[in-house]
Amino acid sequence: MTPARDPRVEPRRWLSIDDDSTTWLFDIAFLLSSYHCIYGQGCRSIEVEPGTSGSTGCCTHGAHFIDSKDRRRVAELATQLDDDEWQHREQAEQRRGPIKKKKDGEWVTRKVDGACIFLNRDDFAGGPGCALHVAALNRGERPLDWKPTVCWQVPIRLDVHTDDYGYETVMVRAWERRDWGPGGRDFHWWCTEAAEAYTAPAPVYETSRDELVELVGTEIYDRLVLELGGLRAETPVTIGARNGVFS
Repeated sequence: MTPARDPRVEPRRWLSIDDDSTTWLFDIAFLLSSYHCIYGQGCRSIEVEPGTSGSTGCCTHGAHFIDSKDRRRVAELATQLDDDEWQHREQAEQRRGPIKKKKDGEWVTRKVDGACIFLNRDDFAGGPGCALHVAALNRGERPLDWKPTVCWQVPIRLDVHTDDYGYETVMVRAWERRDWGPGGRDFHWWCTEAAEAYTAPAPVYETSRDELVELVGTEIYDRLVLELGGLRAETPVTIGARNGVFS
């Protein structure tokens, strides 16, 4: 197996894969690292003063939606949850649904007691965690098909750059503080900055297969696996390589 790498200390390198309309640039250090989400396994939320319950994670501010389709999908799926899956279902009904429009026009999930309305807490009979995630597993479906897009994408980020002729260059990398704007400096970014998160038995490109396929497609993912599977720690860096590695 390709040696695990720590993207917190390794110089950033990129793997380039081209198709007809896009150049995909993959962050090698992150995708070959042993990162995994440690929600419920030591994550202390993203607040400036980290909590200790481990069940709040990054749900403290609720979820933002990327577009109306994302919002409508989650709203529809929420109607399928029952009391055994969703601790705050009654509160959502009382507040005319689990989603609201902020004064600035942005749509977000409502919050209950300082966290997302879909977050089941430690005292819930069904156990803590995302109600949408639980409902998906109960039905033998993928959680990423139920949850708000931002919730299953993070910490994988697509950075899309389009030139004057419509050709795209897409960087596939880990989210960083700067990606959240000025507010990124104000919270504890437990996800990809903590050593505790780099303890998975397999690299990111394997453990996050479903997410990567959803983001880049099966064909590009399969080509990515072939490229990463052939890499070794001593592989020299080739500057400007097409469908190869460059820094």
